[in-house]
Amino acid sequence: MKSKATFDTEDALIDALILGDATAFQYLITTHYNALFRVAVAIVGRDSADGVIQDAWISIIKALPKFEKRSTLKTWMTRIVANEAKNRLRKESRHVLLDDMGEDNFLERFKDDGHWQSPPVSWDFSTPEQILEEKQLRRCIEATLKRLPEKQKAVFSLRYMENYSLEEICNILDVNYSNVRVILHRGKNQLFETIQRFQVTGEC
Repeated sequence: MKSKATFDTEDALIDALILGDATAFQYLITTHYNALFRVAVAIVGRDSADGVIQDAWISIIKALPKFEKRSTLKTWMTRIVANEAKNRLRKESRHVLLDDMGEDNFLERFKDDGHWQSPPVSWDFSTPEQILEEKQLRRCIEATLKRLPEKQKAVFSLRYMENYSLEEICNILDVNYSNVRVILHRGKNQLFETIQRFQVTGEC
């Protein structure tokens, strides 16, 4: 039985997959399932993510012989998952659109590299009360992330959970670079407001 060490290069893994090696497929699932599932959840939600992943695996298996290696295998599979997720949304008549920007000035809160112009005040969590506040703030932030529109959640998941570059996110979600930056800024602005509100009121 082949071990993980057998596939010491991605090319070796791809060759084994194309030949129908069952161990290679098991290795692929073990290595990448969780990351791909998180992407599906970010786009369609947890209830529909399993169906998306099942359809995506079928598409991946069928398309493997045509994989041209223009990107990493993970990026290629992630794009297939994202496409399956977007197709699921269309079937459910749930359109994933960039939010209207409105009149707010959220872009002014960030530098061109995405860092805060004036970051929220850092706290010293040195007492039990402060530690409790930190946990409450984390819950507020998690709740805010869950309320983000599907595309914002997808971009955040790819960028901050899976560590994809902005260029890779553009390729995976088929979104232009400017829109990806705007989506990230928009989400950061909502998190900024959550943190500010919690610091002032102690509430989400």
